Amino acid sequence: MITGITPDFLDQVLQHVAGASSSIHEVLAQGLRAAFPGKHLSVCNDDDIPPRLKPAAENATCLIYYVSTGEHCLSLTNDAETATGIVVALRGEDE
Repeated sequence: MITGITPDFLDQVLQHVAGASSSIHEVLAQGLRAAFPGKHLSVCNDDDIPPRLKPAAENATCLIYYVSTGEHCLSLTNDAETATGIVVALRGEDE
């Protein structure tokens, strides 16, 4: 399955988030969706993600995790091959 979630795409998302003028989740999500139409993108806080998962990419602003839509439900995954989208988890102020 080709999903378009490549290392280059992850780098572009990291750059976009780092340069974003707002860290309000909905504003940031709207900006990401406008910049990357057709991609499944969600935004949350990093403490909303189970600590067992390894991020697919990260920078000082956020961590990116893969999302899969297998079996008709969204779930976080470490498997880039089955990923159909990403979650951008914003780092907390204390990190």
